[in-house]
Amino acid sequence: MPRPYVILNAAMTLDGKIATSCGDSKISSEADLTRLHRLRAKMDAVMVGAGTILADNPSLTVRRVKGRNPIRVVVDGMARISTNAKILDHSARTIVAVSRAADKEKVERLRQTGAEIIISDGENIDLQWLLEELYRRGIRKLLLEGGSTLNWNMISQGLVDEIQVTVAPRIVGGAAAKTLVGGDGFCKVKNGVRLRLSKISRVGSDVLLVYRTAGAQRD
Repeated sequence: MPRPYVILNAAMTLDGKIATSCGDSKISSEADLTRLHRLRAKMDAVMVGAGTILADNPSLTVRRVKGRNPIRVVVDGMARISTNAKILDHSARTIVAVSRAADKEKVERLRQTGAEIIISDGENIDLQWLLEELYRRGIRKLLLEGGSTLNWNMISQGLVDEIQVTVAPRIVGGAAAKTLVGGDGFCKVKNGVRLRLSKISRVGSDVLLVYRTAGAQRD
């Protein structure tokens, strides 16, 4: 079954952090934020994990450039996000993916906000199945905006085709600060996901790196 073409986008510091140990994730320059909104406007949907909604409460809309808002997809296995989250406003269509293990009352409250609910069998969301379901709903290009746990799960399962990362000229340190990709990780460098550099450019004060994964689908 086909799935959408997936682009992972993130901004990180030179030491690979996407947020500080205190949770500050304001890393992108103004120029890079404009680039991100331009990219969103080209996508059918943008996807994040529940942790990103709980930490940052983003709206995931297009505001800095002219263009349509993408469909917003939240991977929220246990239906943890608040019904007051910005992503549940009516500025764009929103899909919340939950698991069978999620509290039914919480799921119903999310449904009552107008969000579309997708329920995955099992205690965890099957991401391959979710992408196939999104494809069935007309989503062909999907922008993945993390966070680090969802990034890991998507990359480690071979579900990311392209990675766009802007590197900010900052070093923030912190053993507890979130990195671009979290999760269990690979024990051997040789087992890591292989990438092919396709573009390097400057975006304001940042450097943009664009990679294709070894098993990338055609755009």
